[in-house]
Amino acid sequence: MSHLTNTRLDSYRLPESVLQGVRALRFEYATPIQEKVLPIALAGRDVAGQAQTGTGKTAAFLIAGMTHLLEKPAPSRRRGPRLLAIAPTRELAVQIRDDAEKLGAFTGLTLLAVFGGVDYRKQRDSLRLHPDMLIGTPGRLLDYEQQGATSFSDVEVLVVDEADRMFDMGFIRDLRRILRRCPPYHKRQSMLFSATLSPRVMELAYEHLNNAEKVEIEPERVGAHGIREILYHVASREKLPLLLGLVESVRWTRTLIFVNRKTTAAELVAALEANGHPARALAGNVRQDRRLKILQEFKDGKLPFLVATDVASRGLHIEGVSHVVNYDLPQDAEDYVHRIGRTARAGAEGDAVSFADEEYVFSLEMIEKLIGRPIPAQIADPAIFRKDLVASRLTRPHGHGGPRRAGGPGRPGPVRRPPGAHRAGPGPRRSAPAPPATSSEPTETSYGRSKGRKRR
Repeated sequence: MSHLTNTRLDSYRLPESVLQGVRALRFEYATPIQEKVLPIALAGRDVAGQAQTGTGKTAAFLIAGMTHLLEKPAPSRRRGPRLLAIAPTRELAVQIRDDAEKLGAFTGLTLLAVFGGVDYRKQRDSLRLHPDMLIGTPGRLLDYEQQGATSFSDVEVLVVDEADRMFDMGFIRDLRRILRRCPPYHKRQSMLFSATLSPRVMELAYEHLNNAEKVEIEPERVGAHGIREILYHVASREKLPLLLGLVESVRWTRTLIFVNRKTTAAELVAALEANGHPARALAGNVRQDRRLKILQEFKDGKLPFLVATDVASRGLHIEGVSHVVNYDLPQDAEDYVHRIGRTARAGAEGDAVSFADEEYVFSLEMIEKLIGRPIPAQIADPAIFRKDLVASRLTRPHGHGGPRRAGGPGRPGPVRRPPGAHRAGPGPRRSAPAPPATSSEPTETSYGRSKGRKRR
């Protein structure tokens, strides 16, 4: 698939104010998804579109939606937005808002994005101004609607982005409630987009869209275009030394590393920092203002390594990501597509490196079945492994050749120390307990209190 087609964007019948925004962003030719979606959407028909991430689908629905709003007179009285865009994550909502601000800079249309992690009252007060376009996550949108801060009854254009992620993240119930509060499907224009159009996503489209036209862009080569994929089969304790070796052997300018747990993200950031590689973590427990700052530093090239859970794997358009690393293989096959789609965006090329260890290798078969091909595997040269400069739990073997199970998957269970053993760390050390008394009176050991005796 070529990144651009021969179709010029100014060949479509677009308002001059929209064309000004297109020219300001230096968009000249349509991408394949835009070439297929725009004729349908500009004619007022519904669309269910599948495309690889980074192919311009956001611009497609924004251009079509803004054109609709500008060509149709606004109602004299309304209580809510005319265009409603629903996104599964805060990051994606912010990305859509930023793109809308740039494309709509000359239109005079007002917009607002609402999501968790920022001032609740400030967003609610802004909603009372009735912006033309409202972008948000399902939970926050539904919350404000139920409080009467906004209404979905005036929606003329509805957009559901990353629809399959709505299912994955458990937002489908809230999404359906929002859709039921919008005008009937035959009284609005609806557009649904997703990196994968699974049967459950298409069922959603059949229920809430008006005979939507299905648009697909190379579904048989999901996530492949422009991405050099490579897979290493390694033990869990070898992943950090291999990562350090790869980072030092080849210049990785802007690297996005995915893990499955926020605890792993924190540990990996500490290990990278200790080995001289500046890194930050982007996970669900990071405050929204801090999260946006980290993303901006990564986009600006000030931060070379970003370690993220799947909260950041959808919808983020970051130019120039040279490498994506699946430090942990995703347990959901579709997340593999979304993760590696962070590189090779906008026609560029990039590398996707995956580690398959004893804990997550079981998802490899599902991933390869989804993408329709095996991921090229390679044996790592033993000379490339680098010794971690500091002790790290990430390099500690699970034991018995398998993953740790106590305390949860991959998490250390309670430590059992024999009598007389000492806990590592600062502070006074206890002397070893005296030999057990010969009497039958209960005694305390380092294992804890014996039954029948209370601690004083």
